[in-house]
Amino acid sequence: MFGNYETTSVGIAKDEKPKKPFFRFWELFGRKFWKLIELNMLMMATFLPLLGAWAAIVLLGEHYTSAALILAIVLVLIFAAFFGSMIAGSVQVLRKFFLEKPCFMMQTFWHAFKSSFKQACPLGLIDLLVSVSVMCSFYIYPRIIEQFKEADVGGEWIYYALFIATLSIAIVVLLMSFYAYLMIVSTDLSLKNILKNALALSFVALKTNVLTLLIIGGVMGIFMLLTMYFPAIMIAVWVFVPVSIMAFVVVFNCYPVIQKYVIDPYYEQRGEISPEMSFAQTDGENIFEDRGGREMPVEPQKKGKKGKIIS
Repeated sequence: MFGNYETTSVGIAKDEKPKKPFFRFWELFGRKFWKLIELNMLMMATFLPLLGAWAAIVLLGEHYTSAALILAIVLVLIFAAFFGSMIAGSVQVLRKFFLEKPCFMMQTFWHAFKSSFKQACPLGLIDLLVSVSVMCSFYIYPRIIEQFKEADVGGEWIYYALFIATLSIAIVVLLMSFYAYLMIVSTDLSLKNILKNALALSFVALKTNVLTLLIIGGVMGIFMLLTMYFPAIMIAVWVFVPVSIMAFVVVFNCYPVIQKYVIDPYYEQRGEISPEMSFAQTDGENIFEDRGGREMPVEPQKKGKKGKIIS
């Protein structure tokens, strides 16, 4: 029913030609699917301070306004302080998935969370500030433009320009974030150089970045649309699925760019081998030879007729 497990195949060749990115993505996605769900739950758990702030305002705001406001502010500040480290920890886990290296999720996450705090915290604050600015611009600028049109006094083009400028800066910051967190967990660069490289890569790898934005936008759009029609179900789905998938797409597309333009040139200039490729190197003479992909498949021996039993 399930095939013959007594047979063996020819194995995997050590120098086997790598699969194309599209097929490798789906292979990794299928292999790490349940781990991605676990990671998504871990990422959502870091948003609990925001949920606590909302609960404080709703439950305590009517009778204990000052206390509720102070508690909400404290919880929001806690979330903002650790937001960048949460992303860095998640990115490190996804980077291990991409490199197909052993990864104990909680250990890897918390180690990156703690070690990257100094650089990830200010980066997370910048991301949150830009996110709030974009949300405010979507609310404020259209209303100001509408008022200018109703008054028929002209000059609304200034607010169109400000609106476009805000969105453009937000897109650039988003693209920089794709690379900045990855460089935080994979290099020893200073935050200044990380931001400098992230800005350069957001333009150098424009084709990859546009593709990544389209994929993320498509996934986000589908889940937002489903949330509008099935809110009760989709609220639970958000806890398990979409965020880690979108983050995995970013790591899968953007980390090779960092390898090509940041990591590999550094070790080439020093005449060294990148630690990510050191597994393919050996010191001295090889005692054993890896014959994966060349050995003959082993078939089970056919069962012959039983002979006579002599008692």
